Amino acid sequence: MNIKSIRTKKLLPFRQDIFSVLDQCLVEMPERSILAVTSKIVAICENNVIPKIGNEKDKIAKKEADYYLPERKSKYGYLLTIKNGILLPQAGIDESNGNGFYILWPKEPQKSANNILGYLKKRFNRQKIGVIITDSKTTPLRWGTTGVAIAYSGFSPLKDYINKPDIFGANMRVTKANIMDALAVGAVLEMGEGSEQTPLALITDIPFVDFQKDNPTKKEIRDLNISLDDDLYGELLQSVNWRKVKK
Repeated sequence: MNIKSIRTKKLLPFRQDIFSVLDQCLVEMPERSILAVTSKIVAICENNVIPKIGNEKDKIAKKEADYYLPERKSKYGYLLTIKNGILLPQAGIDESNGNGFYILWPKEPQKSANNILGYLKKRFNRQKIGVIITDSKTTPLRWGTTGVAIAYSGFSPLKDYINKPDIFGANMRVTKANIMDALAVGAVLEMGEGSEQTPLALITDIPFVDFQKDNPTKKEIRDLNISLDDDLYGELLQSVNWRKVKK
């Protein structure tokens, strides 16, 4: 696998759309490649930002989250939330590199991924390419952030090993490899978390990826998430009083 980060100019709200950014910075898109795009620049290009002055981050996070833990803030001052099936602090709201704005997630990450993929297929005349929209998350019991995909399009996000034989012929019972998040981890590592100014990454040499012609269906997207009743960590997650946000 090869990952090459792509530098952009400094992006500010109300100045450009994501397609003009791609036109300026992305010069090639080979067949069987995937473009990683940070959620931050998609949100900035969609103007999905809120000025920091006069706005409280916690109130915004509670509105943006699907679930949050009320009145329980970590020693670092963050609310623990669940958004789009991902456990993360502050509903993904970020203020780094925001130039005075809170940057939210894209309004509809999956729609954004589908639109970017369609645009790239047409621009480069490609059939088998993909897109992931990435963000950073923390992992319980581990220091540091890693990448995660909040939306994808153009390929199968999981590789199913269930009922496939291992090297000794025994059938595997539960393993599914998460292709989209694994790609996001590598892409976010290459793009960086600070002032690198490289919010795009082109991923090539990925023979293990199964490309698909169509955008993911609602069922395929739904099947990526595990219910709390089936989750290995469900007992832990259900032991606290999550508050559901009314949308």
